[in-house]
Amino acid sequence: MRYPAPEDRRPLARIRRALIEVAFIVFLFYSNLLMGEFTRANGQGKTLAFALRDILTVTNFSIAMVAALIGYVVFEYLRKKL
Repeated sequence: MRYPAPEDRRPLARIRRALIEVAFIVFLFYSNLLMGEFTRANGQGKTLAFALRDILTVTNFSIAMVAALIGYVVFEYLRKKL
């Protein structure tokens, strides 16, 4: 089995790092929404399933992806600048 040369693996590593960073930002966004959901509307009978159904929407996912991509671009710029 042939392994790719180190210079061939570099673009794949960049893509993996970008996906991990974007996924982490999306995770932070959703965890913040979930915490806010429980503190804002902490009523009787409020369950995790209800809160998840309330925050897992197409609109929230779109906002999370846009914010994550902007965050990734900003951090890459700062990483190269510093």
